Amino acid sequence: MKVDPAPAITEEVAAAAEANARAQSEGLAAVSPRLYNQDLAPTKREGRKWTSYSIFTLWANDVHSLGNYAFAIGLFALGLGGWQILLALGVGAVLLFLLLNLSGYMGVKTGIPFPVMSRISFGIHGAQIAAILRGGVAIVWFGVQTYLASVVFRVLLIAVFPGLASLDADNILGLSTLGWFAFISLWIVQVVIVSYGMEMIRKYEAFAGPVILFTFAALAIWMLIEAGGSIAFTTDQSLSGAEMWVAIFGGGALWVAIYGTFVLNFCDFTRSAVSKQAVTRGNFWGIPINMMLFGAIVVVLAGAQFTINGTIITSPADIVQTIPSTFLLVLACLSLLILTIAVNLMANFVAPVYMLANLFPKYLNFRKAGIISAVIGLVILPWNLYNNPVVIVYFLGGLGAVLGPLFGVVMADYWLIRRSRVNVPDLYTENPSGAYFYRRGYNTKAIAALIPSSLIAILIAFIPYLSAAAPFSWFFGAGIAALVYYFIADRDRTFEDVSGEPIAVSSVH
Repeated sequence: MKVDPAPAITEEVAAAAEANARAQSEGLAAVSPRLYNQDLAPTKREGRKWTSYSIFTLWANDVHSLGNYAFAIGLFALGLGGWQILLALGVGAVLLFLLLNLSGYMGVKTGIPFPVMSRISFGIHGAQIAAILRGGVAIVWFGVQTYLASVVFRVLLIAVFPGLASLDADNILGLSTLGWFAFISLWIVQVVIVSYGMEMIRKYEAFAGPVILFTFAALAIWMLIEAGGSIAFTTDQSLSGAEMWVAIFGGGALWVAIYGTFVLNFCDFTRSAVSKQAVTRGNFWGIPINMMLFGAIVVVLAGAQFTINGTIITSPADIVQTIPSTFLLVLACLSLLILTIAVNLMANFVAPVYMLANLFPKYLNFRKAGIISAVIGLVILPWNLYNNPVVIVYFLGGLGAVLGPLFGVVMADYWLIRRSRVNVPDLYTENPSGAYFYRRGYNTKAIAALIPSSLIAILIAFIPYLSAAAPFSWFFGAGIAALVYYFIADRDRTFEDVSGEPIAVSSVH
């Protein structure tokens, strides 16, 4: 009789088996290979490498993204002057500093990524809802941001090799031949970086941060010189009175909403931070201080261009294309490419990688999940999605509106209900007596708080009659979800604080 060979044991399953042996020796619950692998495991406290500088460079890159510049310059176009833009960004920066500290401290204490963190509130299986919502949005934006970077790359290539312009005139599935070359080139660069894991991402962000700060500071100084040392601090249609204040606080609220995705999975990065103090210092220099520098650059760029010819730019890329020197144009384009890759890695690549690893922990590690995530970001032909307002506004906007309620549930559960007491080993067990098994792995009360608050946030964001409240939809959703969950959550449980060190892995593996 023929005997079928035993199924191959993957590295991920072997890691779970090893962790289970360590857990059993400590008298802890059994570790399930459906919930644990080396990338989902908690990180050991010893050997963590993310310092305050590492955290700062995350924000040095992300705050200065082209999308953020377009948003802030849009405030100038709406009629806000220099000090009003700085105030709007300042309001958003203070709120973000507080929210990111709350989210970041969770990662430092537990050493776990966001999909595993979500198991605390939603259950060991219900956490897939939170992970898919966060990761699904990120995959699409990864493709879109790579496409936008490829547009800059095309400008660079044509500037250096004018003969390539002929390759930019055809159309293959929505992109020219040169467009495909630029997109695939940048796609490969990002896949290579991610394939080396979070440590390589840390190193890339540390390299890119100073480059970006120097580039935009130099661009602002050049524009100030071009404008003769004098800039316009307002347009001809500046706002005043109540309308001005609504725009200021609305701008601050939207600034927070832009980071609604990142405040959710900030623990993906801080799980490797050396201490809470490192997170606080990195956030302080990277959020309020760096954002004020960002605001000053926005005011100079927009005001200088308005002084020069009375027009309002939509992005720093508009200025870069006017640089008269080919050499300086190439340097500026390279800096924008470095920036966009840095932003994409941190904001749109890490989350879906952990999402996929959480969905298939027995088969996917960080590298495999990264490749699959990148392939999805390619096959959806993101440039076609970006050019479709329905997709961008309603699909991605709708999913984005849900992230506020998701944040509200997670924060209320962790900080208000549990008071930061977490049994980390139980996050990896399918034992029905485990702290996060709830009902068949789902916390129905968390889901019950999420659904109505999400619907309210979506309605506020999209119903024209509620347009005045639309900038605050993230806060409405987060606040309502937190309140609902706070009042319906089960308080009869005993919340234990158990370290995950017995089943932890090195933060660099």
